[in-house]
Amino acid sequence: MADPSSYRPRPGEIPDTPGVYRFRDEHRRVIYVGKAKSLRQRLANYFQDLAHLHPRTRTMVTTAASVEWTVVSTEVEALQLEYSWIKEYDPRFNVKYRDDKSYPYLAVTMNEEFPRVQVMRGHKKKGVRYFGPYGHAWAIRDTVDLLLRVFPVRTCSTGVFKNAARTGRPCLLGYIGKCSAPCVGRITPDDHWDLADEFCDFMAGRTGTYLRRLERQMADAAEEMEYERAARLRDDIGALKKAMEKSAVVLADATDADLIAVAEDELEAAVQIFHVRGGRVRGQRGWVTDKVEEITTGALVEHALQQLYGEESGDAVPKEVLVPALPDPVEPVQQWLTERRGAGVSLRIPQRGDKKALMETVQRNAQQALVLHKTKRASDLTTRSRALEEIAEALDLDSAPLRIECYDISHLQGDDVVASMVVFEDGLARKSEYRRFQIKGFEGQDDVRSMHEVITRRFRRYLAEKEKTGEWADGESLTDGGQHADGGQHPGGEQHPGGGQHVGGDSGPGSQAAAPDDGEALTHGPALKDDDGRPKRFAYPPQLVVVDGGQPQVAAAQRALDELGIDDIAVCGLAKRLEEVWLPREDDPVVLPRTSEGLYLLQRVRDEAHRFAITYQRTKRAKRFRAGPLDDVPGLGETRKQALIKHFGSVKRLRAATIDQICEVPGIGRKTAETVAVALAGATPAGPAVNTATGEIMDDDDGAPETTADAPGEPVSAGTPDERRGQER
Repeated sequence: MADPSSYRPRPGEIPDTPGVYRFRDEHRRVIYVGKAKSLRQRLANYFQDLAHLHPRTRTMVTTAASVEWTVVSTEVEALQLEYSWIKEYDPRFNVKYRDDKSYPYLAVTMNEEFPRVQVMRGHKKKGVRYFGPYGHAWAIRDTVDLLLRVFPVRTCSTGVFKNAARTGRPCLLGYIGKCSAPCVGRITPDDHWDLADEFCDFMAGRTGTYLRRLERQMADAAEEMEYERAARLRDDIGALKKAMEKSAVVLADATDADLIAVAEDELEAAVQIFHVRGGRVRGQRGWVTDKVEEITTGALVEHALQQLYGEESGDAVPKEVLVPALPDPVEPVQQWLTERRGAGVSLRIPQRGDKKALMETVQRNAQQALVLHKTKRASDLTTRSRALEEIAEALDLDSAPLRIECYDISHLQGDDVVASMVVFEDGLARKSEYRRFQIKGFEGQDDVRSMHEVITRRFRRYLAEKEKTGEWADGESLTDGGQHADGGQHPGGEQHPGGGQHVGGDSGPGSQAAAPDDGEALTHGPALKDDDGRPKRFAYPPQLVVVDGGQPQVAAAQRALDELGIDDIAVCGLAKRLEEVWLPREDDPVVLPRTSEGLYLLQRVRDEAHRFAITYQRTKRAKRFRAGPLDDVPGLGETRKQALIKHFGSVKRLRAATIDQICEVPGIGRKTAETVAVALAGATPAGPAVNTATGEIMDDDDGAPETTADAPGEPVSAGTPDERRGQER
């Protein structure tokens, strides 16, 4: 625990101007970001007597080891920079609203030649128009099913679309009139794009004009005695009205507005947002956050506005935003929203009428969401702390292990041996820090040796990070030859600081092309600097290493740490058979009660590592089984393989082609064509594909992809699914 006075800046150093400040911990990781109208006055509040601080603020300032700031010109710039840094650094002590689910949106891909209507979740993409969010995906599909009668826009996937275009036959929706079938040329790209644009206008709330136009067309058809056409238009109008009834009118003046309500107590706050477009509720979402410091309702609203509109622009920011309390000061926030929209935005508290009544409804939803969240997490908040304390007591640790890393080895009868590393911080999974490894130091099945290799590679990288930052006290270089501590060459033959060959060929967070990492990350991004506070791959040590296994695996992990000279990280293993906890150099296990919260947490960590390892191992095996004869052609990359298959339609037709015909494919020269022809001539053709549901043999000419095993006659799988699962580790 740090003393805030040890890093407190001198009074004259802090400027009395607007700016953004960052607190960092001892590992240079950013743990809090804030903005201030006056940096001097704001930072002074953190360095007062600890007894006068809010408990969570006190925890933050004692966890921090330094503070720094950046001066800006205006409060609007400070607001923008604060939001950018919170998104970039993900500081643990900042207010971060978190969803308990990923809300589905109705999306129209206007960036494609033939726009597609579909359900989307996750991050928004450029050129796609979104409507929602909705509480359930089925609500979107019900609405779309009604609207397709009037707006027959494409809803099929890219694969189905291309297959229909190739065969010249549309899908079922094309036959029943719920798709205009652009795949077979029934409608031009421009006309289909206009149809999708009309669909978006209707979903955006501009319904009155379109309904009146349909009613006029229906009356004209009836007057001209085209009764069948008039009946179809009547049914179209009914479908549109039924779709509109799914969202009741809440504001009679067809207002576009977002209503934000906050329910809070001393520890947590729940936010509910209603999205009203054209006077109707088009979407709803909710967030929950821990209150990391003493914070006002206005400040909670400000953080919600940042998260809600930080990456939005144009019409996605409504003309009116109704809130329960205004940020202080309100002018910078309102100006920021206006810049995001490109037009004036009204940020205010509703005082009377329908808007105030609707705000009360949103407030009740927020209150119920907070009650539900506390019901689900009331025990969790206490049991997590109790679990960590029980683990510390059982393993005789100096303090509770706030960061736990667990490792597991997975393989299928000795093939595709991989390892996983999962991270739990404060008793919760931190999936952005998960890593996965390929075992390349040897062939075959040896869990103990695999565990030693993985632990060595992971902590060599940690020591390399310490050396970069000057924390490595011994002064010994880790960059000489890429040798293991035991003198062995690094697996894979690649030598680089910290050891380890990167898995799979993709770079993860913090990786650089010149120095591949030990372990593949779940996410990919640009190379990170060493001192910018953003998460790095292996820079932060755990307090506890858990291995999936018993005494041999624990001994291997401890030996790897001893060889690297690391003596401040505890190691234990959890054996599956009797759920015993094994410690290094101990002949008897530690037996925790079955009702122990500490044992339950260790089981969760172990099971998550096992799940992650099995998933990776199955992915690698599936890739190997999908390998075809073109994979063995030297110098033939993925792009040219796809070009060949696209040109000929299948490997069977490519095998029958002449060298001159192969040369007709763009990017394929004569030498490459000869190599392809020789490789295919020597490969054993795959057997015919069989539809397991009907027993029908699908000829390759009918569009079924041709596949081969790695070796002639090698089965893709053997045994029943239960037998195969039993062979997996």
